[in-house]
Amino acid sequence: MPFSVSWQTLLDELEELPDGATLVTPLSHNRFRITDVQEQRVIISFEDNEQKRPLQRDQFETLYRRITDAPTGFQLDRLPPDADPYPAVWSLHPRFEINGDAGVIVEQDGPTSTSTQLLEGETAPETGDRTEPDLAVYADALLLVDALERHNVTTLEEMDTDALVNLYTLLSDVQRNANELRQDVADVLLNRLHHDRPVNGPFGSVQRTTRRNRTLKDDEEVLAALEDAGIERKRVMGVDRTKVDDALEVTELAESDVYEIDEREYVRKAEVDEERKQTRLQGLKEQLAATESEEAEELRQEIEELEGRIGELTEFKSGQAFHARTGGEP
Repeated sequence: MPFSVSWQTLLDELEELPDGATLVTPLSHNRFRITDVQEQRVIISFEDNEQKRPLQRDQFETLYRRITDAPTGFQLDRLPPDADPYPAVWSLHPRFEINGDAGVIVEQDGPTSTSTQLLEGETAPETGDRTEPDLAVYADALLLVDALERHNVTTLEEMDTDALVNLYTLLSDVQRNANELRQDVADVLLNRLHHDRPVNGPFGSVQRTTRRNRTLKDDEEVLAALEDAGIERKRVMGVDRTKVDDALEVTELAESDVYEIDEREYVRKAEVDEERKQTRLQGLKEQLAATESEEAEELRQEIEELEGRIGELTEFKSGQAFHARTGGEP
């Protein structure tokens, strides 16, 4: 199908969009709206800065050619950094579809499913829909909040020792369980990130990165390879810590003779009274359940005010808010 026909179809679809319709870019997950549709360009506005930006017809055509030339779909991570909105707009065409799992945009022989980059029917979750998660970090976090509210932690030196012990134990448990849940979340996110560009959320962003770890091969294999390259063995032979420790066992050398020793004292959690924690946690739940309606309403208002302050403090600005857009062709 000629590009001119597909372009006109796309413009017709854009004209039919309802007021306030929001799209999301497939790579960086930035939200934007269509503010004007013209014959030679489409004007969009990003939510994070409200700055208007034109998407040019010729760049749509360039992406169209690349999509139609790729039978299995065009890889989205091949797009220039500033071209993320183009496939999002193309997804509104009846024959173009983005496969987020595969990280491609593909042209179908006929009309695609209703899946597009258009966000529809987003509503704030109702308070009644909130449920108590069966997670260790949730229970420990409740206990930690309770402890923080009952003690003046701004003056730790004035707190009793048993209160400090409880506080340290809860902080340790929250840290451990939060890290475990964080890793589980990261494992799921990793399968959804197909590029090295930040993906935005209300409180920040994440990015797929690669950490390179090195482990030496068998000693003889390494030494042989180096000798073949003209490196003598003695130049890479070093002190083996394990063999040094073995030597200390059979000699009169002191540990300080061969080691630089830096001793530092620290606090380590020895044990946790899980039964005591569960008793206190159950008491907190019963206390919340018995809260009078007037107090509950006041609590909800305080939470809303707190969430508002958190939103202001943690508001995230995407890279597009700090760097000028290049406007390069996709």
